[in-house]
Amino acid sequence: MTHDIDIARIAALVGEPARAAMLLALGDGRALPAGELAACAGVSAATASGHLAALRDAGLLSAKQQGRHRYYRLASEQVAALLESLMLVAAQACETRTTSRVDPMLQVGRTCYSHLAGRLGVSICDGLTARGALQIEEDLAHLTPQGLVLLGHLGLDAALLQRNAVSRTCIDWSERRHHLSGPLGVAIYRRCVELGWLRHHLDSRAVSLTARGTRQWGAFFGRIEDGGVTT
Repeated sequence: MTHDIDIARIAALVGEPARAAMLLALGDGRALPAGELAACAGVSAATASGHLAALRDAGLLSAKQQGRHRYYRLASEQVAALLESLMLVAAQACETRTTSRVDPMLQVGRTCYSHLAGRLGVSICDGLTARGALQIEEDLAHLTPQGLVLLGHLGLDAALLQRNAVSRTCIDWSERRHHLSGPLGVAIYRRCVELGWLRHHLDSRAVSLTARGTRQWGAFFGRIEDGGVTT
């Protein structure tokens, strides 16, 4: 019964629309001030303060004071995974509708707690698997010797690759296929940013390919289908 009560409490906290909006705004791992989160949720500052306190008390958020402002972020990668799982279930529940409610920009690419999701994230997983660089078993991705070589050419550190030869995957809620998470997913995403292949959209989790990324992405991860990825 104790576990049931705890689950119900967390579910009730996440299920309130304003709190859900604030949690989703933090889904890319950023830390945001209360005022910006209030705007994301469409509530007053006082209402947002109460919601944020409840989420922090439940261990869903952490907070850090910086100057006059307090910044909030998701407390852990597990909280981000919870949100992604809920979005996957919600998307499946809506799949009989004739029109998609997924923002097209987010469907192309988005950050998910410091790794890449959406069509771009899925293409990394698909492309590496097609090249024999990854072998996926259930929710784990195993980096092969070919993968060590390929990602070494991308510029990733060999020691990092060896330490993270087995990495977690997530079922992408918009694409319904695997994308890479964990340290390997984070490292690939950060390297693509360093190479200038990805562009972040202002005030959004959306990410798209730059012109340079469009030219070079296919050499490692294959062609992006359905278009709409170049900026």
